[in-house]
Amino acid sequence: RAGGEEMGKGTRGKPSTGYGSRDFEFKDGEEPHASRKIEILGKYPAIKKLMGPEPLTKYTVAATVAFQVCAAAATRDWSWPAYLAFIYVAGATANHSLFLAIHELSHNLGFKSVTANKLLGMVANLPIGIPYCITFKPYHMEHHRYQGENGVDTDIPTEIEGWFVTRTATCYIDHTVRKFVFMFCQIFAYAFRPMLVKPELVPKDGWIVLNWAVQIAFDATLLHFFGVNAMLYLLLSTFFAGSIHPTAGHFLAEHYVVEGKTETYSYYGPLNYLAYNVGYHNEHHDFPNIAWRNLPKVREIAPEYYNDLPQCKSWPGMIVQYIFDDNLGPFSRVKRGVKSN
Repeated sequence: RAGGEEMGKGTRGKPSTGYGSRDFEFKDGEEPHASRKIEILGKYPAIKKLMGPEPLTKYTVAATVAFQVCAAAATRDWSWPAYLAFIYVAGATANHSLFLAIHELSHNLGFKSVTANKLLGMVANLPIGIPYCITFKPYHMEHHRYQGENGVDTDIPTEIEGWFVTRTATCYIDHTVRKFVFMFCQIFAYAFRPMLVKPELVPKDGWIVLNWAVQIAFDATLLHFFGVNAMLYLLLSTFFAGSIHPTAGHFLAEHYVVEGKTETYSYYGPLNYLAYNVGYHNEHHDFPNIAWRNLPKVREIAPEYYNDLPQCKSWPGMIVQYIFDDNLGPFSRVKRGVKSN
């Protein structure tokens, strides 16, 4: 291994503790990233020079959007096997990359201007087919500020999800099948959970109206000129991008507790090239104002803070481990009490 403890391969081998009794991992105290950031900056102030927007982002977004529009038009008359295979391999990978471009832009890391970041986010949103980039930002900012906070961090599965997938499971096979189904459809949990848990965070301004208007206009134009199959290409790309797909392993790898104590994990493998380096997740949470191209430099400058942390070695391996390891499930997340304001 390259350093730290491995996850994403095999299973932990612990005996099952019973399904109905399972619960989240509860911790006291603050999340680990703010204090580590202060410590690292005190030792390596040069890291401040890495902060700020990345000019290349707008070009990668434009290229990915152009690819998806051309692919939607080009594949609309293909046979179903070839059509679906291309969607899974290419379309889902491209749309997942756009998910993570929107993630970058929610941190204002495409431009110095907040307005420009929101507008580019709407461009990145186009091939996804459903407007969400404006809604995503406030929930994601809460995830960073209040990581693991009960009822605040909507990245954590709800009690209902845990009850359905784990607590009411009757045996290993039942639990495994439920986790497979959950993973296959997890895009719906990520889409609807935040708005159901904290509906008050949904923006109510002109930006969300513009996001919907731009998206509806794009979808209608695509349908008019290229037909239903072109639109279906984009929607299926979005679905598979958040389903059982190699890049979607990062949803699990980032914060699911695998080795029993750590609540954030980094992945340093090749899929980062398709995912705006989101695998550098400890580095990202420590320094959310450093753009994707500079995140590897954080680890290079301060290796002693990252190399010995538990790491995910494989996003696809993490999906397999989550499904087949009986000790993993929706409750494999750290929760802490709500902060007082």
